[in-house]
Amino acid sequence: MSIEHNLKVLVVGCGNMGASHAKAYHNLAGFEICGLVSTGNSKNVLNEKLGGGYPLFSDFYEALSATRPDAVCISTYPDTHEEYAVKSFESGCHVFIEKPLADTVEGAQRVADAAKKAGKKLLVGYILRYHPSWEKFTELAKEMGKPLVMRMNLNQQSHGPKWTVHRNLMKSLSPIVDCAVHYIDIMCQMTEAKPVQVSAIGARLTDEVPEWNYNYGQLQIRFDDGSIGWYEAAWGPMVSDNAFFIKDVFGPKGAVSIVAKAAAAAGNSDNIDAHTKTESIKVHYAELDASDEFTRADEWIDLSDEPDHQELCNREQRYFLKAIRENIDLSRPTEDAINSLKIAFACDESVKTGEMVKL
Repeated sequence: MSIEHNLKVLVVGCGNMGASHAKAYHNLAGFEICGLVSTGNSKNVLNEKLGGGYPLFSDFYEALSATRPDAVCISTYPDTHEEYAVKSFESGCHVFIEKPLADTVEGAQRVADAAKKAGKKLLVGYILRYHPSWEKFTELAKEMGKPLVMRMNLNQQSHGPKWTVHRNLMKSLSPIVDCAVHYIDIMCQMTEAKPVQVSAIGARLTDEVPEWNYNYGQLQIRFDDGSIGWYEAAWGPMVSDNAFFIKDVFGPKGAVSIVAKAAAAAGNSDNIDAHTKTESIKVHYAELDASDEFTRADEWIDLSDEPDHQELCNREQRYFLKAIRENIDLSRPTEDAINSLKIAFACDESVKTGEMVKL
């Protein structure tokens, strides 16, 4: 593909994430939106926000046939991911897909296989991989020795439109599958070790969630280097937002914590900008002197490059374009996406069976 050629992108799903990716395509050089697809009114709202004029479709297959795109951006509910992605690859398109890659591990593998067969790029929307301060957090965690203890959560006291989104998501996935893939991915990067065992608990706190599902979940992972991690996720109007933002890692040499004072304020737990905000990283050193007192004061790293949610989406899409134009091998990040999904589903199995699951 020549540098001059704009990448024609079909945007499928025009809700929160789809709209953010569409704004990136609308504003970044190298992209050209050839259609917006949604079953409901969100495509009309988004089209208006983008100045109007984009072709609108209610049916994905019709849109794919009519627009003949170079790439497809899939931000629909997870139960359509596999089907839409495989069809896109079979039609000769590159695919950017929101996490999770599919709603089963087998489905995720089928998407990866379809990308390979088509010789096209597959990029999964692991947004924290594009955040400089999360990269810094991961790098500092690796300096704390082994084993590591990793503590993370994202509880969301959702209401209004956010609760509608969460209710819809829970028709196909639990919060710990949908959200945990991000943080499991981070834990795997921090330890660079193999996860060997998971256990998890969950609770269904409302009849608005399907009987087989739950809207609160907490998981624990053991790694083969002795590292351990836990992650907690909950959705709903009944959820406490008292401690929804814990991002904390410690090892033999000390601790590293993301401290987001403003992002963690009351009423911010379902604000998507708050989910990626870091503001400051606190580094604590464990070394003691002869009197068992700390030899070094805690350090605060205030982060100047603090992209908001939209800028993170812009960075993801710039990388997508770069991967296509420069033929970057994306097989490793795809494997990582399947691996984190596999671990999340093992945790889901643990909730439902009450048993530990070996990996």
